[in-house]
Amino acid sequence: MEFKIAVMPGDGIGQEVIREAVRALEAVGKKYGHTFHCQYADVGGIAIDRHGTPLPEETMALAKGSDAVLFGAVGGPKWDDPKVRVRPEEGLLTLRKGLGLFANLRPIKVYPRLMEVSPIKRQVLQNTDLVVVRELTGGLYFGRPKRRWQTSKGRRGVDTMSYSEAEIERILRVGFELARSRRKRLTSVDKANILETSRLWREVAMEVAKEYPDVALDHLLVDTCAMQLIMNPSRFDVIVAENTFGDILTDEAAVLAGSMGMLPSASLAGIPSGGRALGLYEPVHGTAPDIAGRGIANPLAAILSVALMLRYSLSLAEEAQALEAAVAKAIDLGSKTADLALPGEMALGTKRMTDKVLERLEQQGTSVPT
Repeated sequence: MEFKIAVMPGDGIGQEVIREAVRALEAVGKKYGHTFHCQYADVGGIAIDRHGTPLPEETMALAKGSDAVLFGAVGGPKWDDPKVRVRPEEGLLTLRKGLGLFANLRPIKVYPRLMEVSPIKRQVLQNTDLVVVRELTGGLYFGRPKRRWQTSKGRRGVDTMSYSEAEIERILRVGFELARSRRKRLTSVDKANILETSRLWREVAMEVAKEYPDVALDHLLVDTCAMQLIMNPSRFDVIVAENTFGDILTDEAAVLAGSMGMLPSASLAGIPSGGRALGLYEPVHGTAPDIAGRGIANPLAAILSVALMLRYSLSLAEEAQALEAAVAKAIDLGSKTADLALPGEMALGTKRMTDKVLERLEQQGTSVPT
């Protein structure tokens, strides 16, 4: 099979980890007889420098004409001035919006060998395996009005959290469908004791739940959910949250996995029901300018994002499972990057860590003729 992949490394360590993710993709292609045609495009800070915009028209056109988008990370100190007209992050937000990708899936898996890396106790981490479904194209990040201005009493700023019933319903359906395929438990996160948008969110959640009698629904306030993620993470199966809440909760959940470098993500226009569906796949971590260019960044979140891409956009479930198993085996055999290594343990560089994963992939059998 042949696929067209838009590759957007972005800034900082995005360039380094996406290079390794493409190596993993090519290894899958070689093993299973697929051809992945990768075409590269600028986005984020590098696009501002080269084109004057964080999302050039040709980048968007490439994304729309591809089977999937493999994305690195955007931003960095060079573009952090709050007074600048455009910011690198706008490129990613506009890309998600323009492609209609309203659902962000962020799986959090705890590997036994990495339990000691997390500051959370091993007995708390046991059996933790959850997915956060984050709404991507609404809420504070997109609501209007959104501006700053000067008054006689000083500067002011406003952001608007706004959600429609339709926006809430569609993201909840993604959560219910995903929960139905897992352990049939869905936690809807809101701030219904304070926010009108959250009260609407909870109402819609209860209405949609009637169509999924096989899925157990519970509601948590976002502050309580943040606490429970640390105190009792194994209670969760699928969590659904609005844009800002989901963003914060998934960064917190990185503590469970041991490092932000372990968390992949998939941005979709709903759960694909057979066939191919365009999606954007990226590691959750940022550009990490403090380590960029040193060859020590953890590539596993980017590689695991490739596995999500194989599963959700390219309908290659066996290949996805094989790549995920290769990552798990490499970790189980003791391969770690600097962010995962305990004192006294050897830390592998970005490329060498990928080598270990690809060695494990090559050793696996396959039921697909090559």
